[in-house]
Amino acid sequence: MKIFLLNSAILIAIIANGQITFNVVSYPVESPPDLEIYIAGNFTGWDPGSEDYKLTDNLDGTFSITVNPAIGELQFKFTRGSWETVEGNEFGGYLPDRTYDYTGGPVILDIDIITWEDVSPGFSTAAENVYILDDSFYMPQLDRSRKIWIYLPPDYDTSADDFKVLYMQDGQNVFDVTTSFAGEWEVDETLNALFDAGDEGCIVVAIDNGGGERLNEYSPWEIPDYDVDGIGEYYIDFIVETLKPFVDANYRTKPEREFTGIMGSSMGALISMYGGVEHRETFSRIGAFSPSYWISDSCYIQVEETPHDAPMKIYSIAGTLEGTSMTDGVAEMDATLLDAGYSADEFITTIHPDGMHSEWYWAREFGDAYLWLWGDATFTEQYFPITIQVYPNPAPEMLFIKTPFTEKIKSIKVFDFYGQLVMQFSENMQSINVVSLPSGNYLLQINIGDEVYTTHFMH
Repeated sequence: MKIFLLNSAILIAIIANGQITFNVVSYPVESPPDLEIYIAGNFTGWDPGSEDYKLTDNLDGTFSITVNPAIGELQFKFTRGSWETVEGNEFGGYLPDRTYDYTGGPVILDIDIITWEDVSPGFSTAAENVYILDDSFYMPQLDRSRKIWIYLPPDYDTSADDFKVLYMQDGQNVFDVTTSFAGEWEVDETLNALFDAGDEGCIVVAIDNGGGERLNEYSPWEIPDYDVDGIGEYYIDFIVETLKPFVDANYRTKPEREFTGIMGSSMGALISMYGGVEHRETFSRIGAFSPSYWISDSCYIQVEETPHDAPMKIYSIAGTLEGTSMTDGVAEMDATLLDAGYSADEFITTIHPDGMHSEWYWAREFGDAYLWLWGDATFTEQYFPITIQVYPNPAPEMLFIKTPFTEKIKSIKVFDFYGQLVMQFSENMQSINVVSLPSGNYLLQINIGDEVYTTHFMH
């Protein structure tokens, strides 16, 4: 009887956990010849290079590993031993965690690894005046390192001018579609166009997010319901105490608070708002795009309890399509700012009926935000450059095109990742159906009058 009970216990354990085999059947041709592949996930402690979770090279072009996870949702990624060498999307950019709802029993999953983030297939959309300040800038406040981008005005090398500085979160999404999660902000294209139209220029410093640590780093408060440790205070300290002094020492900046801003979207907007209010001695401009105020009432309490002892400019946007938790949150923040002593001309909030929680929306609104935040230091709205708007971006089916011209569109051409013409329209159309296109990034070429305008969209 004891033997039977023991065997039953073993059987129950096997059924409860079971086995799952991850079988990597393809990987990038650019992979090194001594390729080693690891799996990191919520069942491995998210260690990107654990020898216990190193896949076996089957010597037939495949790699595999068998694990015994608990039943439930598995979240995982593949790496070559570090987060710097993690797998990427089709453009070599950020790939969200893979997921699999494991219900028990033996399972075999065939895996295709498309790219590695550190071996990008190219097609960068970053302007030539965007640079990598450091691939691995040390953050002593957090004891980790991070990739830092920097945008310099077009005349930086040919002038002796000093420039205002804007610090932005989620650096992967600011300049380059190849490193972005779901499209980029096109900050470089917008600022270059503004410069050509007469703007004095601005330096932008963009800090990559920490991937799996993003929520922790972008929240200053512990939030148990979302398993958030809340180390945002130290993240902001890094910007104020380490990164900004480095930038001011090595680039021609205007270091005073009136020439320094901070901006982000979603959780990046939350931490930007926190940082701007907490460090009024450093920042005077805040851009909060679709801020995640809903995650904690502490964001309102901070504003209420922090003395308003220096003038500020705060630009906020949200979209109706983001839901009432978003729009109610920005409305509550506006009321909180007034109660805390901010004047009505220190902040502006716009709710856009078509606004979505997406990079295409934030990219579209960046120019207006920049002009309002720096209006007293640059020029009036009449200088805003002519732009072609396409939305939604990414586009699941219909892509809508909005131009500021009265002339009709002569033709529309769509080019794929490799520069091949994949669609062409010769009539005046305000929208095109892209549902038949494979998922990916595309170049849109629009002919109006004697001019040709280009922009990017994702499907």
